[in-house]
Amino acid sequence: MTIIDTPSPNWDERALPVSMLVLHYTGMPDAEGAIARLRDPAAKVSCHYLVAEDGTILRMVDEDKRAWHAGRSHWREIDDVNSASIGIEIVNPGHDWGYLPFPAEQMSALIPLIAEIVERHRITRGNVVGHSDIAPARKRDPGELFPWHDLARLRLALPRPTKNLMDPHWSEAGFCLALERFGYDVTDRMAAIMAFQRRFRPELIDGEIDAECRMILLALLLPRPQGDD
Repeated sequence: MTIIDTPSPNWDERALPVSMLVLHYTGMPDAEGAIARLRDPAAKVSCHYLVAEDGTILRMVDEDKRAWHAGRSHWREIDDVNSASIGIEIVNPGHDWGYLPFPAEQMSALIPLIAEIVERHRITRGNVVGHSDIAPARKRDPGELFPWHDLARLRLALPRPTKNLMDPHWSEAGFCLALERFGYDVTDRMAAIMAFQRRFRPELIDGEIDAECRMILLALLLPRPQGDD
């Protein structure tokens, strides 16, 4: 794997050990603009790695430093997600600039990078997340077109459960309590539900709690969820 050092000045020291990996899309019209912004001291944003459409990988902040990629966010009792995570920006125009599927060349570079990071820091599958998972009220990336199933098949992320599903018939309050237990910030209930759907049921993101959503969430809370095979 070839990684090109392209340093960003936007970092500081970690306050927590690395336990998470957060995936983003750049959400800008082109890679050049995204890279320039991630290196602009005035922008105060950065990432550890950027993966271009052709599979080129840039290292912008060393892994032992705290990159500024997560913003206001929360996951599984961690509020300083920047301190606890590695952030990867994936070049894609995103929802505001003509959201596109992620090219095969890009995924072929991203997956080995994720595998190395996960092994190096012993990051669990449940802590490989999208920006929308940790900031549901603000973010939609990497979005419903991101092929999480490709990561899940390699045990690099949690699968979409498909086996032995049972409907717990939770109320809305019960579902949100379970969603919070799983890791989400449910302060904005609708946003949290839609973030969950975008990640685990991307074909229908309507903010409505139905039997399928309840079954998927219950399976994720149980040991060894199975699916995406």
